[in-house]
Amino acid sequence: MNPNDNHATEDQKDLAKMGYEQELFRGFSAFSNYALSLSIICILAGGITSFHVGYCAAGPAAIGIGWPIACLFSFAVAAAMSQIASAFPTAGGLYHWGSLLGGRGWGWVTAWFNLAGIVTILAAINVGTWNFIESSLYGSADLGDMAQVIAVSIITFSQLAINLFGMRIVNPMTIFSGYWILIVTVALVVLMLVFGGPVHPERLFQFENFSGLPEGDKQVWPVSESIAWLFFLAMLLPAYTIIGFDGSAHAAEETVNAAIMQAVLISGIAGYILLAVAILVIDDPRHIAMQGDRAFVTIVEQSLPKLLQAPAFIAIVLSQYLCGMSVITAASRMAFAFARDGGLPFSNFFKQVSPKTQVPTNAIFLVSITAILFTLYSHLYDTIAAAATILLY
Repeated sequence: MNPNDNHATEDQKDLAKMGYEQELFRGFSAFSNYALSLSIICILAGGITSFHVGYCAAGPAAIGIGWPIACLFSFAVAAAMSQIASAFPTAGGLYHWGSLLGGRGWGWVTAWFNLAGIVTILAAINVGTWNFIESSLYGSADLGDMAQVIAVSIITFSQLAINLFGMRIVNPMTIFSGYWILIVTVALVVLMLVFGGPVHPERLFQFENFSGLPEGDKQVWPVSESIAWLFFLAMLLPAYTIIGFDGSAHAAEETVNAAIMQAVLISGIAGYILLAVAILVIDDPRHIAMQGDRAFVTIVEQSLPKLLQAPAFIAIVLSQYLCGMSVITAASRMAFAFARDGGLPFSNFFKQVSPKTQVPTNAIFLVSITAILFTLYSHLYDTIAAAATILLY
């Protein structure tokens, strides 16, 4: 007998004790579950597309000092969540934990914050993906809001389509994503060290006031004389990047032996190494800050030979795309769980599970379309990223 069958049976019994039937297909292995959180965190998405948010505030120290500090708080949250997830393996994750441990009122509040946050992070990831593609292909040119809406819609609906096929498709793609993120991260680190400029270790502890850059109407942060305040604002970079690790909990009903902490630990360390190396090989720190949201793209262009730049950008975009796909997987399970308990409007509709694929089809459409609509309201990437971080933490 496959030992995973025993784990699945035990988890189904735990689920039954809490009053729920096993409706979703339990096809995620422990590594798949870990890869799901790793894919949602995706340092090649948040860490790269929001690099300028930290760097253009307090300079290199935003990564060298700020990243480890913020990660310690994320580790603490993840450690607590991993313990609770093992006791309550339900798709609702934080929502269900809040209900069990704090009562229905806290559960309801937690559900709406968590659902809004994870839908917002889907919007932020796909807007960030489009911004990265735009920066890579067209430099500092801005193709406008309509181009962004169309691109984000295409990206999101294609990710939605993959999720509709069910876990037999999503599972191997999630596993691939977990490996891919780590492989691309290692490759970027090695390439920047080999082909980049001289390494400047002192940069990691160097504070710079880059507020007000780039000059004009595309400032990342308004001018401020307080480096302490700017350093605090720079914490948005690691806080936004190391987020969404509750995805493992949302997929708990489809997982054999779920896990969380490993993804946060690996993402925190790998993300620090990647961004620290990017800082170390910079020739002119102020010039990079003047590029605004093209800061990381500019570092790659300056560090890598022309022949390697396009493959590097394609590899990064693929990671970001798979990140969005994984967020839909987690967000739809959150919506399904909330609807299953009658918490959403039209709950009977959104709690339906496809008998063929055993995925919450209507919930998948709900979170995907809502994310697209949010980008219509707030098209600025930094605003969406900040909203996602506040709602989820």
